Amino acid sequence: MRASALRTKSIEDLEKQLLELLKEQFALRMQKGSGQLNAPSQFKVIRRGIARIKTLIAQKQVNERSEVTDK
Repeated sequence: MRASALRTKSIEDLEKQLLELLKEQFALRMQKGSGQLNAPSQFKVIRRGIARIKTLIAQKQVNERSEVTDK
């Protein structure tokens, strides 16, 4: 998913999506271990998706903290 689409989501939605990606990553690792992995390039896609979501969560948390301290 694109970062612009992710920016519109709440932190709770991002955390749910992060959990889904982590589950997908786990499933890929299990497939790799059993020799059934068909698309090794998915590791890169999922890893970057996880990083993208974690970055957006951190940015949103910093923005929320700065809004609270500004008041």
